[in-house]
Amino acid sequence: MLAIHGMTFDAFRAAARERLERGHGRCREVYRDVMLRGRFEPERHGLGPRACEGWRSSFHSRLPELVRVVQEEGPRGITAKAVLRTHDGLELETVLIPMGRGRSTLCVSSQVGCKMGCTFCETGRMGLLRNLSSAEIVGQLLVARHVLRWPVRSLVFMGMGEALDNYEQVVTAIRVLNDSSGLAMAQERLTVCTVGRADGIERLADEEFRRLNLSVSLTSADQAVRASLMPVARKTPLERLQQSLVAYRPRKNFTLGVNYCLLPDINDSRDDARAVAEFCGPLSRVLVHVIPYNPGGAPIARAPTDDEVARFIEWLREEGLPVRKRVTKGRSVMAACGQLGNVELRERRRLRVRR
Repeated sequence: MLAIHGMTFDAFRAAARERLERGHGRCREVYRDVMLRGRFEPERHGLGPRACEGWRSSFHSRLPELVRVVQEEGPRGITAKAVLRTHDGLELETVLIPMGRGRSTLCVSSQVGCKMGCTFCETGRMGLLRNLSSAEIVGQLLVARHVLRWPVRSLVFMGMGEALDNYEQVVTAIRVLNDSSGLAMAQERLTVCTVGRADGIERLADEEFRRLNLSVSLTSADQAVRASLMPVARKTPLERLQQSLVAYRPRKNFTLGVNYCLLPDINDSRDDARAVAEFCGPLSRVLVHVIPYNPGGAPIARAPTDDEVARFIEWLREEGLPVRKRVTKGRSVMAACGQLGNVELRERRRLRVRR
């Protein structure tokens, strides 16, 4: 069976016409019901028993199972992490992030685990268990809206996994989210985050998503330091990454997000700030997000103090860079940036395979 929420409306309509003898004329109503109301009930649309049976034998709208929700109260509202179980017993995590003034962003996962191996990221310790399908990616939003009733306004691919390492499914999910016949989320409310997959950035440029946002995890503009923290830098050195970002200009006023995880005594010196400015120089419009390190199960540093974060931000501003501090949210419940993932899940899976 095909997952309705993993397809654009055009793809769904074509599949319905191909698979169903009768009832496919109601596909628009069925699609909107699934996307906007979270229910798959062909009977609601005046279809007879035979037509309904055809629908149910060809399509489904099963969502990941909600396992638990943990949350943390903060000055801007509640940060909440939902742990979801897939059909094959794996777990993924999605986080509701309060942005102030009643707005919230959903941080979604694109993989179970991640093979990028960034040393400051809990998910990287899991390794990659598998990619998520477009239906499992979109399903996180549907669970958030229709099961948890979370007020999601925007969405960022910054949960578990490297989005551009699961390119086809992520791009399909973007098209589903943006589809005017269903969820109709504007591209400017969607952000793809990457550790620096230059090949993926170049492919994304060819998709002609004019309003889609992109951010890159830099963390160090020193090649040796970055390679020690982020193994992707060994295959894609800073110069190659910079070239792909210079070429990525979907619109004239595009602003690239540059994420910088601040690690005390590792990448927080005055020279580090200067190197960031040199890297960003050719990139036209950028906004540097300084993210205080959130220690996980195997910390490589302590969390920076407020004074250390403020000092580094001031150095970046002295270099002429626009900067924003990422307010830490969800650290106490392992929902903050870099803290997602169940490392024990990979070990349990290994033991199961051995048996």
